[in-house]
Amino acid sequence: MARILVVDDEPDERFLVGRTLRKQGHAVTVAENGVAGLKTAQEQVPDLVLTDVMMPVMDGVEFIRRLRSDPATAGIPILAVSGDTHLAGAADAVLKKPYDDHRLAAIVSSLLEKGREVR
Repeated sequence: MARILVVDDEPDERFLVGRTLRKQGHAVTVAENGVAGLKTAQEQVPDLVLTDVMMPVMDGVEFIRRLRSDPATAGIPILAVSGDTHLAGAADAVLKKPYDDHRLAAIVSSLLEKGREVR
């Protein structure tokens, strides 16, 4: 079981992604934008971050940049989810919307394995 932080401004998306990841046995924490996500990631360092790219308050690109610039969170694997894969910044992987649960689960598993190898 991994601790996964899901950052997305859409409540339905947070619910659906959270449900999929919980079915995989993961503990899921959610945040509604990059500012809240950054605070959560710093307080409860997750094993993986899944973030939307287009969000108000702080978008996913800035959120990823700030995670990468903080030594405490720099090594966390990040999956960016977006309709435009060119916007994902320094994410470790990008999942293009729309996607299916199987693809999400496969990428999450792969990133978690790589994260364990690095740490």
